[in-house]
Amino acid sequence: MKKVVAALLLATPLFAQRKSGSPLDHLPPNVEMITHFGERADFSPDNQQIAFMDKSFGDAFTIDLATRQVRCLTCSIPGAVFLRIMHLSNGDYILIGPEKFVDTRTSRTRDNELWYLSKKPGSKPVRFGVHLSEGAAPSKTSMKLAYSELPAQFPEIPKDSSRLVVAEVDLSGGGTQKLTNRKVVYESHSSACALEAQDFYDNDSKLTFTCYNHKDLPANVEILSNVMSIDLKTSHVVNMTQYDGTYNEVEGIFPGGQYTCVEGDRQVGQIGGNHGMRNIDIWKLKLDGTGKDFVRLTHFNDFEGWKASNPVVSSNGKYMAFQAASTKDDAGVGYGILLYRLK
Repeated sequence: MKKVVAALLLATPLFAQRKSGSPLDHLPPNVEMITHFGERADFSPDNQQIAFMDKSFGDAFTIDLATRQVRCLTCSIPGAVFLRIMHLSNGDYILIGPEKFVDTRTSRTRDNELWYLSKKPGSKPVRFGVHLSEGAAPSKTSMKLAYSELPAQFPEIPKDSSRLVVAEVDLSGGGTQKLTNRKVVYESHSSACALEAQDFYDNDSKLTFTCYNHKDLPANVEILSNVMSIDLKTSHVVNMTQYDGTYNEVEGIFPGGQYTCVEGDRQVGQIGGNHGMRNIDIWKLKLDGTGKDFVRLTHFNDFEGWKASNPVVSSNGKYMAFQAASTKDDAGVGYGILLYRLK
């Protein structure tokens, strides 16, 4: 009987138990919470401020990192329903979201579009007239912008297909803004790789993106993904994570382009739970194409019901901003911005 029990123990994975309570009560010395609301942070080009959303389909705010003063950028706009705010390299902003809220699915997919907002106080958002899937990837050194397009925004795109687009923000029109030099740089024709642009690097010659896999998944897994990179000169694509069966969504890139943040779920192998976008923490991945240099940075998912998500790295490499999040919520929903001091 003892031999049978021993055999069963060897055959059954032994998981560490998740903790009760909140990771916010157990932050390491190099992490502090700087807002108690908000999501989808983004550093300003001078690293003096962080822009963020108060909620999904809400208003855009900034926080001054020296004074911790919080300012609303869009509260004077009736019915603002934005999803993301991001900085252009000149300090102006890109807003992403629908013109008006219909329902969560429609407004996040079909009606999702790009807006321009000047950094001048009192400015109003201006539509580019460009629809996109999820977020955009503004260059940190130029006015280039990358984004993805799916059939939800463009019915002429074949089912299960998606494409990456690179364009330039043109502000030379004397008060008008537009995207020029639009170019499709990569296409996928399979639900095993739905595309989302993330970050330019290597002097804007390369672009990271996520390849989401919706195809032939286990019943308890919503979605899996891999971190990818494309050379915009040669169109050569590399799978940077090289790890099927897990969730790996590329996020903020580190200065120099050798490393990037990743929303990853590999800790599930030790602490249990389903793979996918719900059980994630923040990891650091070396962009060398091997997928072997992969280091965990946060441990929010060690606590029942919690995860850390949506990291961005300051251009001076000193800080990472991210958000506290719940495993029950949709991607992008957050409950406060945290600042992580990097070594």
